[in-house]
Amino acid sequence: MIAEFLGFGTVETLFPNGIYRYAVGGILVGVATALVYFGTGIAAGASTFLESTLSYVSTKSRFQQYRGSRDWRIVFTVGIVGGAAVYALVYQGGAWITEVQPWRLFVGGVLVGVGTRIGKGCTSGHGICGVGSVSRTSLVGVVTFLVVAIVTANVVALFGVTP
Repeated sequence: MIAEFLGFGTVETLFPNGIYRYAVGGILVGVATALVYFGTGIAAGASTFLESTLSYVSTKSRFQQYRGSRDWRIVFTVGIVGGAAVYALVYQGGAWITEVQPWRLFVGGVLVGVGTRIGKGCTSGHGICGVGSVSRTSLVGVVTFLVVAIVTANVVALFGVTP
Protein backbone atom coordinates (compact mmCIF):
# COMPACT_ATOMS: atom_id res chain seq x y z
CA MET A 1 0.00 0.00 0.00
CA ILE A 2 1.15 3.57 -0.71
CA ALA A 3 0.90 4.75 2.92
CA GLU A 4 3.09 1.88 4.11
CA PHE A 5 5.55 2.49 1.27
CA LEU A 6 5.89 6.13 2.35
CA GLY A 7 6.43 5.08 5.95
CA PHE A 8 3.06 6.26 7.30
CA GLY A 9 1.86 2.85 8.44
CA THR A 10 -1.42 1.23 7.57
CA VAL A 11 -4.70 2.94 6.78
CA GLU A 12 -5.94 1.82 10.20
CA THR A 13 -3.03 3.64 11.81
CA LEU A 14 -3.69 6.84 9.86
CA PHE A 15 -7.47 6.70 10.36
CA PRO A 16 -8.13 4.95 13.69
CA ASN A 17 -11.85 5.85 13.59
CA GLY A 18 -12.22 4.66 10.01
CA ILE A 19 -11.97 6.65 6.81
CA TYR A 20 -15.73 7.23 6.53
CA ARG A 21 -15.86 10.30 8.82
CA TYR A 22 -13.00 11.97 7.03
CA ALA A 23 -14.48 11.28 3.60
CA VAL A 24 -17.91 12.59 4.59
CA GLY A 25 -16.33 15.64 6.26
CA GLY A 26 -14.25 16.38 3.18
CA ILE A 27 -17.27 16.10 0.91
CA LEU A 28 -19.32 18.39 3.18
CA VAL A 29 -16.51 20.98 3.30
CA GLY A 30 -16.18 20.86 -0.48
CA VAL A 31 -19.92 21.25 -1.06
CA ALA A 32 -20.19 24.07 1.49
CA THR A 33 -17.22 25.88 -0.07
CA ALA A 34 -18.79 25.60 -3.51
CA LEU A 35 -22.13 26.87 -2.19
CA VAL A 36 -20.50 29.89 -0.55
CA TYR A 37 -18.61 30.69 -3.75
CA PHE A 38 -21.58 30.26 -6.07
CA GLY A 39 -23.84 32.18 -3.69
CA THR A 40 -21.52 35.11 -3.04
CA GLY A 41 -18.72 35.02 -5.59
CA ILE A 42 -16.27 35.14 -2.68
CA ALA A 43 -13.94 32.34 -1.62
CA ALA A 44 -14.84 31.03 1.83
CA GLY A 45 -12.26 31.71 4.49
CA ALA A 46 -12.36 32.48 8.18
CA SER A 47 -9.58 35.05 8.53
CA THR A 48 -11.61 38.02 7.29
CA PHE A 49 -14.27 37.48 9.94
CA LEU A 50 -12.69 39.90 12.42
CA GLU A 51 -12.18 42.65 9.87
CA SER A 52 -15.69 42.26 8.50
CA THR A 53 -17.13 42.34 12.03
CA LEU A 54 -15.17 45.52 12.79
CA SER A 55 -16.98 47.14 9.86
CA TYR A 56 -20.03 47.39 12.14
CA VAL A 57 -18.23 49.75 14.53
CA SER A 58 -15.40 51.37 12.54
CA THR A 59 -15.60 53.81 9.64
CA LYS A 60 -12.07 53.03 8.40
CA SER A 61 -12.02 51.99 4.74
CA ARG A 62 -9.96 48.90 5.60
CA PHE A 63 -12.98 47.50 7.43
CA GLN A 64 -15.73 49.07 5.33
CA GLN A 65 -14.68 47.09 2.25
CA TYR A 66 -16.36 44.08 3.89
CA ARG A 67 -19.77 45.70 4.45
CA GLY A 68 -21.37 43.78 1.59
CA SER A 69 -20.20 40.41 2.87
CA ARG A 70 -20.10 40.83 6.63
CA ASP A 71 -23.49 39.26 7.35
CA TRP A 72 -22.76 35.94 5.65
CA ARG A 73 -19.26 35.92 7.20
CA ILE A 74 -20.83 36.04 10.66
CA VAL A 75 -23.16 33.17 9.73
CA PHE A 76 -20.15 31.28 8.31
CA THR A 77 -18.14 31.72 11.51
CA VAL A 78 -21.08 30.85 13.77
CA GLY A 79 -21.49 27.71 11.66
CA ILE A 80 -17.85 26.73 12.20
CA VAL A 81 -18.08 27.20 15.97
CA GLY A 82 -21.58 25.71 16.16
CA GLY A 83 -20.59 22.69 14.10
CA ALA A 84 -17.66 22.01 16.42
CA ALA A 85 -19.94 22.34 19.45
CA VAL A 86 -22.52 19.94 18.01
CA TYR A 87 -19.79 17.45 17.15
CA ALA A 88 -18.38 17.66 20.68
CA LEU A 89 -21.80 17.12 22.24
CA VAL A 90 -22.87 14.29 19.93
CA TYR A 91 -19.62 12.36 19.52
CA GLN A 92 -17.65 13.26 22.64
CA GLY A 93 -20.45 13.64 25.17
CA GLY A 94 -19.51 17.17 26.17
CA ALA A 95 -17.27 20.14 25.67
CA TRP A 96 -13.78 19.78 24.29
CA ILE A 97 -11.16 20.23 26.98
CA THR A 98 -7.47 20.93 26.49
CA GLU A 99 -4.46 20.69 28.73
CA VAL A 100 -2.82 23.65 26.98
CA GLN A 101 -2.20 26.58 29.30
CA PRO A 102 -4.42 29.64 28.59
CA TRP A 103 -1.46 31.96 27.95
CA ARG A 104 -0.19 29.59 25.26
CA LEU A 105 -3.59 29.52 23.60
CA PHE A 106 -3.62 33.34 23.64
CA VAL A 107 -0.10 33.70 22.23
CA GLY A 108 -0.83 31.04 19.62
CA GLY A 109 -4.02 32.84 18.63
CA VAL A 110 -2.19 36.14 18.24
CA LEU A 111 0.53 34.50 16.14
CA VAL A 112 -2.07 32.80 13.94
CA GLY A 113 -3.89 36.11 13.52
CA VAL A 114 -0.72 37.93 12.51
CA GLY A 115 0.21 35.08 10.18
CA THR A 116 -3.14 35.15 8.41
CA ARG A 117 -2.78 38.87 7.73
CA ILE A 118 0.82 38.49 6.48
CA GLY A 119 -0.18 35.47 4.37
CA LYS A 120 -3.23 37.30 2.98
CA GLY A 121 -5.56 34.59 4.22
CA CYS A 122 -5.97 31.60 6.45
CA THR A 123 -5.41 27.90 6.03
CA SER A 124 -9.07 27.34 5.20
CA GLY A 125 -9.14 30.03 2.53
CA HIS A 126 -5.84 29.06 0.95
CA GLY A 127 -6.01 25.33 1.67
CA ILE A 128 -9.55 24.66 0.53
CA CYS A 129 -10.50 27.42 -1.88
CA GLY A 130 -7.09 28.47 -3.16
CA VAL A 131 -5.71 25.00 -3.77
CA GLY A 132 -9.06 23.96 -5.24
CA SER A 133 -8.81 26.79 -7.76
CA VAL A 134 -5.11 26.03 -8.41
CA SER A 135 -3.95 29.44 -7.21
CA ARG A 136 -0.15 29.62 -7.23
CA THR A 137 -0.20 31.94 -4.21
CA SER A 138 -2.32 29.47 -2.27
CA LEU A 139 -0.24 26.46 -3.31
CA VAL A 140 2.92 28.21 -2.09
CA GLY A 141 1.10 29.35 1.05
CA VAL A 142 -0.14 25.86 1.92
CA VAL A 143 3.30 24.32 1.39
CA THR A 144 4.75 27.08 3.61
CA PHE A 145 2.10 26.48 6.32
CA LEU A 146 2.84 22.76 6.32
CA VAL A 147 6.63 23.06 6.35
CA VAL A 148 6.58 25.64 9.15
CA ALA A 149 4.08 23.58 11.17
CA ILE A 150 6.09 20.37 10.78
CA VAL A 151 9.38 22.06 11.67
CA THR A 152 7.82 23.89 14.63
CA ALA A 153 6.17 20.74 15.98
CA ASN A 154 9.44 18.83 15.75
CA VAL A 155 11.48 21.61 17.38
CA VAL A 156 8.95 21.93 20.19
CA ALA A 157 8.99 18.16 20.71
CA LEU A 158 12.79 18.12 20.62
CA PHE A 159 12.89 20.60 23.50
CA GLY A 160 10.32 18.57 25.42
CA VAL A 161 7.75 21.36 25.62
CA THR A 162 4.43 20.10 26.94
CA PRO A 163 1.04 21.82 27.27
